[in-house]
Amino acid sequence: MIGVTILGAASAKPTANGHPSAQVVNCNEQYYLVDAGEGVQQQMFRCGINPLRLRAVFISHLHGDHVFGLFPLISTLGLYGRKTPLTVYAPRPFGEILEYHLRYFDKELPYEVEWVEVDTTKHQIIFENRTLEVWSIPLRHRVPTSGYLFREKPLPRNVNKFAIERYGLTIKQIVAAKEGADIELEDGTVLPNEKITFVAHPPQSYAYCSDTNRSGAVAQYVAGVDLLYHEATYAAAQKKEAKERGHATSEDAAKTALAAGAKRLLIGHFSSRYKDKEPLLAEARAIFENTDIAHEGETFKI
Repeated sequence: MIGVTILGAASAKPTANGHPSAQVVNCNEQYYLVDAGEGVQQQMFRCGINPLRLRAVFISHLHGDHVFGLFPLISTLGLYGRKTPLTVYAPRPFGEILEYHLRYFDKELPYEVEWVEVDTTKHQIIFENRTLEVWSIPLRHRVPTSGYLFREKPLPRNVNKFAIERYGLTIKQIVAAKEGADIELEDGTVLPNEKITFVAHPPQSYAYCSDTNRSGAVAQYVAGVDLLYHEATYAAAQKKEAKERGHATSEDAAKTALAAGAKRLLIGHFSSRYKDKEPLLAEARAIFENTDIAHEGETFKI
């Protein structure tokens, strides 16, 4: 199961009640930080998320409103006595920035910080474990930028306990059924796998796309996604400005969700000029009805 907690959804300029881009993706109690704008660790505390639980960090690009909060977090994790390595996935030249930070501020961390370079021109798996894979999504911004697609791997099938009791299935037959096999009983009766097994829930997916112009390729990369976060820095009236600055409008975000066949859309990364976000939401919903604002502090479950 995937849940996304919004820590910040504002764009570059600070506001009195908004924090820059950051969110935590919870995939079956595995926690991943996506972007790390200023104040990210305080926001994690406010949302009740223990930063020691972070498995990895994914940085979309090297603009300050997406990365300035990472370095205090690295220091704090050291103060907390973290022992397990922390891997940061980010475009070049993040390695140089990290090197200087560690040299001058965190020389004696009790854990390793590892950097994996993300090729922002490719859509490929960059992280994988037993239950999850994360894909890079090439985005169109003023600097090399990558979105991230979190996709659960298919879950193993469970055998219905009533079928086990009714047919007296052996351990060997139960294991075979979990692997997708039909089961033949001693009397020759064949039990179709789908009749005696079930999956707890279909694999879920979440895509993070910030910052970017509208891109038809992005819609293809995230086709069928359950939940799509797409930046909507500007209203439709500022379409020209959005294009020039490598950003998207609320209508752009909605059109991408529609083209992708997404099930739900979250919009964020709002310009500080918009005190009221409802007009942006209305613009998006006129094209893609199942749209919500990525409110800070809220967790969106699939």
